[in-house]
This record gives sequence, structure tokens and C-alpha cells, in this order.
Amino acid sequence: MLNLKLNIQPQTEKRLKRILTYTQDEEIFVQNIIEYQIKELQKGIMNLRLDMKEFEEKYRMSSDEFYHKFEQGISGDDEDFIVWSGIYEMFCENEKKLSELI
Repeated sequence: MLNLKLNIQPQTEKRLKRILTYTQDEEIFVQNIIEYQIKELQKGIMNLRLDMKEFEEKYRMSSDEFYHKFEQGISGDDEDFIVWSGIYEMFCENEKKLSELI
């Protein structure tokens, strides 16, 4: 059993306590929060994939290949490459978070 202590604002605490009074099963409540986070990560990953696809088509290389070159300083520092690298890093971070939740 997890005894969870949250550092939240009093108004947030009040609202959370109100929600918990409506909840018959705390396990289901927490599972729903986790499922929500999973879905949000999945949506974010999908949107990042779409963004990366535009760059991949424009520059005719995969994001993995691009990022490897970018890290080595081969691809340069054009604005597109800086944006693409940021998108790729967010994608990787979201993939990591998702794998930890599933």
C-alpha cells in the first residue's frame, strides 16, 4: 500500500478531497489518472511524429539519422535543425516516459 503525501495548494487539496468523496474505488481513480497520462503521452508522441515526418521528407533522412549527425556537428546549426533536434528530444523523452507507465 502506498501512503502518498502531495505538496499541493489548499484549493487543489479541497477539490481533490471532493472528487475522492465521489469515488467508490480509489484503485480505479488512480488507474484512471495513469491511463489519462498514458493517453496524453501517446497524443504528444503522435503529434511529434507528424512534426518529425515533415523534416524527414524535407531533408530525406530519418530523425534518428539526423539526430546522430546533429550531435556530431555534421548537420550544422540551421534553424530547422535546431527545431528538429528539439522535437526529436521531446519525442525521445515522451517515449521513455510512456515506456515507464506501460
